[in-house]
Amino acid sequence: MGSDNGPAVVVDGIAKSAAINPDVSFILHGRASELEPLVAKRKLGHRVTIADAQDVVSMDDKPSHVMRNGKDTSMWSAIESVRQNDAQVAVSCGNTGALMAISMIRLRKLEGVNRPAIACLWPSRNPSGFNVMLDVGADIRADQDDLLQYALMGASYARNGLGLTRPRIGLLNVGTEEHKGRAELKVAHDLIEKNARSAEFDFVGFVEGGDIPSDRVDVIVTDGFTGNVALKTGEGTAALIRDLLREAFNHSILSKLAAVLALGSLKRLQKRIDPRRVNGGIFLGLNGTVVKSHGSADATGVSAAIKLAVTLAEGNFNERLAARVASAEGHPVQEHAP
Repeated sequence: MGSDNGPAVVVDGIAKSAAINPDVSFILHGRASELEPLVAKRKLGHRVTIADAQDVVSMDDKPSHVMRNGKDTSMWSAIESVRQNDAQVAVSCGNTGALMAISMIRLRKLEGVNRPAIACLWPSRNPSGFNVMLDVGADIRADQDDLLQYALMGASYARNGLGLTRPRIGLLNVGTEEHKGRAELKVAHDLIEKNARSAEFDFVGFVEGGDIPSDRVDVIVTDGFTGNVALKTGEGTAALIRDLLREAFNHSILSKLAAVLALGSLKRLQKRIDPRRVNGGIFLGLNGTVVKSHGSADATGVSAAIKLAVTLAEGNFNERLAARVASAEGHPVQEHAP
């Protein structure tokens, strides 16, 4: 119910996902009076169970207010379904701060995790087409121990979400030289390097902003403040490039002709940088899996978020993540891509 575009878009996204995932079923949380006609229109009654929840968390609601007054909301109901093991993953287009607050209170943090993180997929030059970056906004603070946990969680996500046997981890900094950066970054550098062998990942050291979309690294570790600024900057830049290309190709008759000749290449470029394809940040470090979709996502974007949720659920991601975090406490485990 928290989508900027209303519940119809979410149901359309479910329909797209249902068509390509015949073994997946859905619990749809919200006002039954609004959802039932939408589900019936899409003929999804045999795939969707509606959990009636009368209240809705708005984008303007403060997390503290939702924590006090949100028990009857669709967001609370969705997280509760994961807590009660009725669902394996929760997917929400709603208020990020409120979703994280409810998730932390109801699902609780994994043992050994101080600060949960939000991880996103970033288009890159790697064969998979993506890199993982975290944290991108769960918490603006992160000390050296938090950054180590992010590295462990990011490696587990890359291993189980992207199928990488031995992910390459980079720590975001203002330069690649070991003497650069804040004190906690230097300590985190040594901690991550020390744990790389036992945690089965390769640590490439410090990386810079230009490395985020590169093929030098698979996982970029940073604090939530820096990660969120980078994420919003990247999204804004992609939108600017799209608009400038459209403006350039509409400039004259010749440029319009050139656009027709280059149509195939332009479509490939558009698909490669389309943010809908990587819609879905995942909350890492909780006793349950939560995928956060953009509030403005269309049906294609919602379907992409569900695809990520399905991939993680099929690979028992959260159990593997918990084992990986525990390994940093001195209990070695074996974890391999499913």
